Amino acid sequence: MQGKGLITIVAIVLGLICLNELLPTWYTSKIESQIEAAKGNEKEIKRIKEDTLNLGYTKLYYSKAKDKEMKLGLDLKGGINVLLEINQRDLVNDLTNYSTNPVLIEALNKTDEVQKNSTKSYIDNFFDQFDAINKAKGTNLKLADPELFGNTNLSEIKYNTADEQVKSIVKRRVDLSVGTAFEVIRTRIDKLGAIQPNVQRVPGTARISVEMPGMKDIDKVKKMLQTSAKLQFWEVQQIPEIAPYFQTLTTMVAAKGDSMGVAKNVNFMNLLQLDKLRTNGVASVKLSDTAAVNKILNSKVGIASRPANIKYTQFMWGYKPEATSPDDLVLYAIRSNINQKAPVDGAVETANISYDELGRVVVDMQMDSKGAKEWKTLTEKNVGKPVAVTLDNRVYTAPNVVGAIPNGRTQISGNFSQEEAKELVDVLGAGKLPAGAKVVQATQVGPSLGQESINAGMISFAIAFLIIIVYIIFYYGGAGVYAVIAMIINLFYIFGIMDSGDFTLTLPGIAGIVLTMAMAVDTNVIIYERTKEELFAGKSILEAYKDGFKHALSAIIDGHSTTLLTAVVLFFFGTGPIKGFALTLMIGIIMTLFTSVLLSRVMIFSRLNKGKQLSVWTPPTKNLFRNTWIDFIGKRKYAYIVSAVLTVICLVSMFTHGFKYGIDFTGGRNYVVRFDKEVNANDVEEKLVKLFKTEDGKNSSVEAKTFGNSKQLKISTDYLIEDESLKADQTIEQKLFEGLKGDLPSTITLNDFKSADKDHAGIISSEKVGPTVADDIQTHGILAVVAALAGIFIYILFRFRKWQFSLGAVAALFHDAVIILGTYSLLHKYMPFNMEINQDFIAAILTVLGYSINDTVIIFDRIREYLREKKSITLAGLFDDSISSTLGRTFNTSFTTLLVILAIFIFGGDNLRGFMFALLIGIGFGTYSSIFIASAIAYDFLKKGKEEDVHGKTTSEKEVLASK
Repeated sequence: MQGKGLITIVAIVLGLICLNELLPTWYTSKIESQIEAAKGNEKEIKRIKEDTLNLGYTKLYYSKAKDKEMKLGLDLKGGINVLLEINQRDLVNDLTNYSTNPVLIEALNKTDEVQKNSTKSYIDNFFDQFDAINKAKGTNLKLADPELFGNTNLSEIKYNTADEQVKSIVKRRVDLSVGTAFEVIRTRIDKLGAIQPNVQRVPGTARISVEMPGMKDIDKVKKMLQTSAKLQFWEVQQIPEIAPYFQTLTTMVAAKGDSMGVAKNVNFMNLLQLDKLRTNGVASVKLSDTAAVNKILNSKVGIASRPANIKYTQFMWGYKPEATSPDDLVLYAIRSNINQKAPVDGAVETANISYDELGRVVVDMQMDSKGAKEWKTLTEKNVGKPVAVTLDNRVYTAPNVVGAIPNGRTQISGNFSQEEAKELVDVLGAGKLPAGAKVVQATQVGPSLGQESINAGMISFAIAFLIIIVYIIFYYGGAGVYAVIAMIINLFYIFGIMDSGDFTLTLPGIAGIVLTMAMAVDTNVIIYERTKEELFAGKSILEAYKDGFKHALSAIIDGHSTTLLTAVVLFFFGTGPIKGFALTLMIGIIMTLFTSVLLSRVMIFSRLNKGKQLSVWTPPTKNLFRNTWIDFIGKRKYAYIVSAVLTVICLVSMFTHGFKYGIDFTGGRNYVVRFDKEVNANDVEEKLVKLFKTEDGKNSSVEAKTFGNSKQLKISTDYLIEDESLKADQTIEQKLFEGLKGDLPSTITLNDFKSADKDHAGIISSEKVGPTVADDIQTHGILAVVAALAGIFIYILFRFRKWQFSLGAVAALFHDAVIILGTYSLLHKYMPFNMEINQDFIAAILTVLGYSINDTVIIFDRIREYLREKKSITLAGLFDDSISSTLGRTFNTSFTTLLVILAIFIFGGDNLRGFMFALLIGIGFGTYSSIFIASAIAYDFLKKGKEEDVHGKTTSEKEVLASK
């Protein structure tokens, strides 16, 4: 066999590389098992951690091995994933030096609206809106105008710089700012002490993806990442200036409370508790009343009622309650201006924890040169008056200025604990973000759920693997043993490549590996079925295997190429776990071609060339599907009727019943909550609906559904979905805790509830998707399906040279997609597992399309072969011959794949059930559509009405029978 030596060398080298990469994972697992066994014996644990393994060419240390071990995704290890979005409006404001040009401000406001339903970048939308408004108003402003980007912040822009060039410069500066934010975020994560964090920029956006396995405190993480560290200093307005406005608001609430989001009987002045005020603030408000005060101050009526002296005033809350009033929060009135720019806005060069004269924890800071100059000017101007020190619109302190501060040194006090002061110092020390950041998507998986996912994934993996081994050896005998060996090597390579590439293994990734095993089975089935045909034709075992590999190659390459195409589409359009699924599938497909086609060939022919036999069947399977011939084309009209009826039912359901959309398509929050007793989902839903009301008193969408077992609920809501702040997250968790208290243990606290483990009830996973991200996910999902269908159409056209084959293939795929969608529309209210339309579902659809086209290509490949060899009198007979001759392959591949998916469906855990159910339906109908839709439509359009349908045994079949 040509190339035998090269294939062997590649296999050995690849194996050694994978072994070297996987050793740290094995060693870490071994050491951690020993540590678990020695729990409580600190001396022994220390000895175990300091132990080394000498391999001759290298030594393995636990600490270094831990850094190199295979990365596990959140769904397997537990942890936190957040998607941060840098505020690009802030970046534009900064580049225009906070210009108040009305065209600019209108363009920014319009961009904010358009961005909610757009997949274009913010800056592209901004330039589109600016051009449109500039033209509509006839202002003829150039972007290089000093009121816009022609200022000292962008020295490369001159008065005569063309608009297109300005746009290019601004885009580059925005991209650099996002890059700066990325570096700051990465530095902050290092200070959090996360193990194996994964920080990545999302290409083409101002978003940064942060994954931190093992982290539990999501509030701390969000706070650390979202804080801009942009320390600002403001003049403070006091009660005499603000009191008349508060009196006006009190009257307004009594008259128009409903339109301000509160009841008319609310006494606004009583909420302010002015008699309790002991600071330079303008109110001391109960924590429970802060939401009502915010609604009143930020309502349209409240803003319209402002007098001239406080038109641009910003109302900010204190960082935390004062020690003397732990149940109240101070409200401050910050003197501002039209562009909301602070008088002092400088970065901090150094920050340290210190103590004041009373022994309280404070933070000492040294500003940069710019901040020091501005600080000196502000303190000189406000001697004897209060100045507020704010961080991210929270007032940390607002003392009276005793005298001018010339050197840029200052101190922040805020009733800090030692830990809070350290967090602030870490944030300031990591550097400031160039603009504000908000969490637009967040996922938290508790460690207990992560371990359960590992167990479920490994059990389903082991069962699926065992099913494949037993079946393939039962069906193909000795050849099946070589198929299993190739599959084991394939798995070893996949894990080794995943580890060496520093890729993250996720639960969907395990599903991708299992599906790869099914593809490996398919490859061997194609080869062995062709080998059997050659043996039945009277060839020797050696010649039969040679021709079997030779004739199977075209079908294998076509089938794998189409599946690889869908995996690539999934990788580029998918996010998070879906990328993990696509990545393992791509690696698996490539390794399957190497192990099942090349390496397996080397092993098999090494045996055959020694004169040894190698069976390709067992006694029970030898004659299965042999001489089976079915008049598929003659029965196609019945199939058309069945498919038409099913399609109509599905379409009617889709347009009448609709779907249950997941939050990654609609935006919202999901919480999986574990209880210590059985709970009724309907009762819980009724309680929560009353708590989750919008500002105008309407109910938000709330759904509670049993998840996995009767002691777990999945709770979804779109309450406060437009508010992406940390405070909104905390408000919802507080309300959720209040609503579920009656079903939780009496001793549980809010903190316990927010981070459950195996020992107590509470939230075991949570997910948040903002509306802009949801819109992007939905758009990308649709684009992925369209791109996959278009790619498959072009590939089939290129390979088979006839558009009729492409049409038949795409029609079959469309049929499969409609059936799956219709099934989810019909059953989503009744099934005991998740049947949401989300990005996992899109991944399932694309996987089915890849598998179904693989099935179709095998049949088309045989039709092409028979057309070339003119093996039949009639076109109908040729199609029937082709489909009938591939029945063994079709049955074996579909049967083993369905068994594998069924194993994952039953044992793979709750998170994968909806995904696997779509695959079960899709692969079942995909097999049917390959025969009765794709082939039938290709036949009808190839026939063009010129040929009479003649059915029955064809000449090729008679020749085979006569030769026996």
